[in-house]
Amino acid sequence: MPTAKSHSGLQPLSHSNPHPNWGAAPWHIDFTVRNKPVPQSVDFAVIGAGFTGLAAAAWLRRLAPEKSVAVFEAARIGAGASGRTGGMALAESAAGDLPGLGNVLGGLKRIVAELQIDCDLVSPSAFEIGRSKGMAHSPIHWNDSGTLRVVKKVPGGTLDPGKLVAGLARAADERGATIIESHAVTKIEWERSPIVHAGAARCSAGKILFATNALALELTALAGRAEPKLTLAILTEPMEEERLEAIGLAGGNPFYTVDLPYLWGRCRRDGRVIFGAGLVDADDSGDLEHIDITKGQAKVLFESIERRIHSLHPALREIGITHRWGGPILFRENWRPVFIPHPQSKNAVVLGAYAGHGVALSVYLGAWAAEALLCRRKLPPWGSIPK
Repeated sequence: MPTAKSHSGLQPLSHSNPHPNWGAAPWHIDFTVRNKPVPQSVDFAVIGAGFTGLAAAAWLRRLAPEKSVAVFEAARIGAGASGRTGGMALAESAAGDLPGLGNVLGGLKRIVAELQIDCDLVSPSAFEIGRSKGMAHSPIHWNDSGTLRVVKKVPGGTLDPGKLVAGLARAADERGATIIESHAVTKIEWERSPIVHAGAARCSAGKILFATNALALELTALAGRAEPKLTLAILTEPMEEERLEAIGLAGGNPFYTVDLPYLWGRCRRDGRVIFGAGLVDADDSGDLEHIDITKGQAKVLFESIERRIHSLHPALREIGITHRWGGPILFRENWRPVFIPHPQSKNAVVLGAYAGHGVALSVYLGAWAAEALLCRRKLPPWGSIPK
């Protein structure tokens, strides 16, 4: 087989990379947070400035503009999973449609429309692909431990994660929420009014939303109760329409396998295709943050992914790879999201563990969390973790 072209030395498309060991994700977050002091007290403290936290902050200020909201971020907005996702927007949770969950994809569309966010959201449907029971006229015919074909079309689409992070941050900021970057929350004093320790600052909070997902598991009391991992992805060089047509992705449909070995991906507007597969194990959040994708298990997995991609179809045999990156992901035992009161206080909520379905779900549930913190909606029973 001809040697594949590789461009690993290219500069990242994003303007900053808070986790260089995880590689450079190919998204640009076009929003600069205005430096503000940590307030002495707020009605709502949101910990984590990804999709969940920023959506919750914007929604809180939309519903209750008289209430104060501060978002604390350890690095920069979108530094975790939100800025490192592939941008596939799916309609359900990883565990399927849960009782009372509602229309996740429709909810995402409603929220971004209400907040006037342009994030290139399109929903042509998603391809479920597999190695058996493929559709007779499947646009995909790939060689990957058998023949991969489209098994089913389901609701789904794609968006630009960088634009969504920026749009949510802008919506929260314009509505009066305070976003504070480079202030890792290290401790909560669980008094009658909880006190958030962020760097050298202290902030008294009426209620708290923990939106750190796979990071800060000790803080959220999820250590040992959910599994953090690093999921891996690559980005190809741009492809012309003819090549995209040949591999079955000209329609812009994201895809994921329904059997093993697992593979997922989507086409970007510029003709580049993202392919993802593989999970790097981590014992806790600290181990997760120290994973280096150029070494060990991650390096082996990337080599395997690239061999698979080049073997999928003749049109991909010499395709160049421009970006390799990883992003944090969190699983619980039944693949359902965690959506629970913090064990230390009924006035604090923990939300996360989207198990790879977080793009639409995190925004949708972030708005739900805002409504719950305002006592306008109950937390769902499926979000709890058995003791």
